[in-house]
Amino acid sequence: MTNAEIAAVFEQIADLLEFQGANPFRVRAYRTAARNIGELTEPLAEIVAAGDRDLTELPGIGQDLAEKIVTLLKTGSLPLLEVLKSQVPESVLTLLRVPGLGPKRAAALYKKLQITTLEELRQACLDHRVRELEGFGSKTEENILKGIEAAIQAGQRILWYEADQIVQSLREHLEPTAGLHRLVPAGSYRRGKDTVGDLDFLALADTPDPVMDRLATFRGVKDILARGDTKMSIVLQNGIQVDLRVVPAESFGAALQYFTGSKEHNVILRGMAKNRGLKINEYGVFRGEEQIAGREEEEVYAALDLPWFPPELREGRKEFEWAAAGKLPDLITLDDIRGDLHIHSTWSDGMATIEEIAEAARARGYQYIAITDHSQRVTVANGLNAERLLAQWEAIDRLAKKWRGFHILKGVEVDILEAGGLDLPDEVLKEADWVVASVHFGQNQPRDQITRRMIDALKNPYVCAIAHPTGRLLVERPPYEVDIDAVLRAARDYGKMMELNAHPRRLDLDDVACAVAKAYGVPIAISTDAHSVSGLDAMRYGVMQARRGGLTRADVVNTRPWRELKKLLPKYRK
Repeated sequence: MTNAEIAAVFEQIADLLEFQGANPFRVRAYRTAARNIGELTEPLAEIVAAGDRDLTELPGIGQDLAEKIVTLLKTGSLPLLEVLKSQVPESVLTLLRVPGLGPKRAAALYKKLQITTLEELRQACLDHRVRELEGFGSKTEENILKGIEAAIQAGQRILWYEADQIVQSLREHLEPTAGLHRLVPAGSYRRGKDTVGDLDFLALADTPDPVMDRLATFRGVKDILARGDTKMSIVLQNGIQVDLRVVPAESFGAALQYFTGSKEHNVILRGMAKNRGLKINEYGVFRGEEQIAGREEEEVYAALDLPWFPPELREGRKEFEWAAAGKLPDLITLDDIRGDLHIHSTWSDGMATIEEIAEAARARGYQYIAITDHSQRVTVANGLNAERLLAQWEAIDRLAKKWRGFHILKGVEVDILEAGGLDLPDEVLKEADWVVASVHFGQNQPRDQITRRMIDALKNPYVCAIAHPTGRLLVERPPYEVDIDAVLRAARDYGKMMELNAHPRRLDLDDVACAVAKAYGVPIAISTDAHSVSGLDAMRYGVMQARRGGLTRADVVNTRPWRELKKLLPKYRK
């Protein structure tokens, strides 16, 4: 099983336990384990197979959970989950996908209104029966109605990082096939979209049958939908469809270009080919009956006097305009990153000490990090009041003497309060090196109110950036109502930055907003929001999102060496 699948099991156990009113500490243990496993980049399957490390060394994993991980890896199932699922109708689990509903409210709907499906929930809202329940009300009923469509979509797509784990498992399984020369994933996965609906693979092989035979033996196969001479479709246990196409060498590049997409990009490309008297499809580029290109993507584009487009840019937005002007951006890469500016430690709700984080960052070649633990308003995350925050900064000053050429910024993630203003006084914030302001409460306020709260935060002279600006949680919670364009313009006007939160469940700003920020000249900080050492590895997801927004190294503040970044910080600008 992949880490994402194991994390999903623990998250589902937590939901079911909370649905049944179990001990909150037990629920929290499973949620913490799910979060930490989801942040791991090293496959748990490899750790267990090697047998030289104790899983209890991982953050948030005790002996009981370690044993359950081993059971999952060996058997693919967990008795506790099966018992819990037998106690709750399977259809009820779909209610848990409605943003903001949560296990406790889902349990109330099930027990008091006998609601078991999304359609029953929709009808109950339309009949105004939900608002009559204690703890709900008309506003909650209205939000549930809005969230039902998101819940339906959530069941149809998975996060990119979850898809990535499946892709890597499939590649590991298929690549030993005799006679297989190339195997490349395509589709929205290759373009780096934040969520993925299905997976496409293109293969170059001596004959199709061996690679298709091997696909049929993949451990995650639930059903084989179809198998032809050169194409095979399967469905995995998690409901994701995988399409494998075995294509000839002379068409491989054309097929890769075609099945990478997007639809909008390909429509423009076909129109350009038609204007030149050419035809372009998955088999190649043709002048009449003559194939003039197709083996590699580069020659497909070159046949139309176009540069090769990075897959992340192929959305039919500005890529062709940039190409015509000779200004196709040199997109940012992971190697460009010099530091991480949003990290949580054990001082609030993180799982690693500041020293452990610093050592891990130095091992990644970083020149600096910012420790940005929560402020006091986030009590559930052990947020810091002014006294504790100043004590932390003193500890950072002492620790910083340990290294030369590496800098720990004294930071904070300060809450933007529901009524406006910040969670800490200016006399404290002015002593910080790096301040990110964020909305955690009052997310259902009207659009104008949330927008005004953010803009007022940007006006504060000590705030450097807005963290996860739209508050979305992919396939879980839609963005809150905010005029992000107005916020970006305010960031430009007040000389502030915006965060691209790299956590794979956030990726916030999204790619479109990143492109708008670039157009306004607003610098972007790609930060991981890491709560553990392994969480630092999420930087790659943020970089991929930045690439989709057309960002270059110059557009991102934490590509700068320390001596240049320092000049951008309010404390040092003085």
